[in-house]
Amino acid sequence: MRRGARFLRVAVLGVGLIGGSIGLAARRRAHAEVCGYDPDPEVLARALALGAIDTAAADLSAALAGAQVAFVATPVGALAETVRAALAAAGTDCVLSDVGSTKRAVADAGADQRFVGGHPLAGAETAGVEHAREDLFDGATWYLTPGPGTSGVLYERLHRLLASIGARPTAIDPETHDRLMACVSHLPHVLANLLVTQAASLLGEAEPRRLPAVGPSFRDATRVAGANTAIWTDIYMSNRDALIAGIDELAARLQEVRGWLLEGQAPAVAAWNDRARADRDALLGSGLAGGAVIELRASVPNRPGVIAEIALALGHAGVNIVDMALSPSEDNSQGVVAFWIRGDDHAERARGLIAGLGFPVVQA
Repeated sequence: MRRGARFLRVAVLGVGLIGGSIGLAARRRAHAEVCGYDPDPEVLARALALGAIDTAAADLSAALAGAQVAFVATPVGALAETVRAALAAAGTDCVLSDVGSTKRAVADAGADQRFVGGHPLAGAETAGVEHAREDLFDGATWYLTPGPGTSGVLYERLHRLLASIGARPTAIDPETHDRLMACVSHLPHVLANLLVTQAASLLGEAEPRRLPAVGPSFRDATRVAGANTAIWTDIYMSNRDALIAGIDELAARLQEVRGWLLEGQAPAVAAWNDRARADRDALLGSGLAGGAVIELRASVPNRPGVIAEIALALGHAGVNIVDMALSPSEDNSQGVVAFWIRGDDHAERARGLIAGLGFPVVQA
């Protein structure tokens, strides 16, 4: 692609931190033309001044006019309504995604072959377009939740754009995504709030209400306490069933530890602590898959959802798709999908999974 050329038109609906960062990255790295819409005209003016968007639209329909990719970056509480409105206004060749941290809330609203739910695991403790960054998504997992009828061509377009701005697109189903986020994101926020409240209660009404000494454990565990109330109330409520299940499970585990302490079972406590260290190493210490990038080519029928089916299977198995490309047959009845996978082990796993779905696959 010639530097400076603009071949892709992107619409960003909501230009705060995430929407603004998408705009910056799409303009500078994918050489896209970005049109932004936000209900707050002052936010739009700041986005224009900062170069997060090329043009500002007066309404949602104007922002979507001619768009090939669109991102809904509104607060979680407004996502479903905005996704419905955007799908009604978008063209038939526009792939629409969102950036919400819960996915079942928009799955029904986005029951359309043009919609692919999304959630970038990136952000900052600051909000607003003035804090937007071109590099915000560098190396970040960007979850995608394609549906059974998702268009393969549109999924590929979205995947390619996200990879071009530095993200690592990974397919996952909405239910698994929300259970996972309840455990690793939403529950930690609940615990941080409870820890600071409990610590503050130790001081009563004393002034100043400050602990005389605080170690790194307390500071690390409570860093996210009291995060943006408007944003996090929406998140808690939209994922409340999965979060309640996580709270119940944690409460049961706390009771188990309480029992060991009550009975003075030091060996049980020691074994529990050792298991926690091993589990943390397994969860966080494996790092990213290394090795050369290997191309696999799969022959697939031209039917809705086939690309989503393969992407979800690989995503569930922890196989990351570095890039992908579609080559339809002349009669458009079938096609070949090229997947680029990093590492021999991951490529071999991907080959087995794709073959297991019934699609002929070879290594290029």
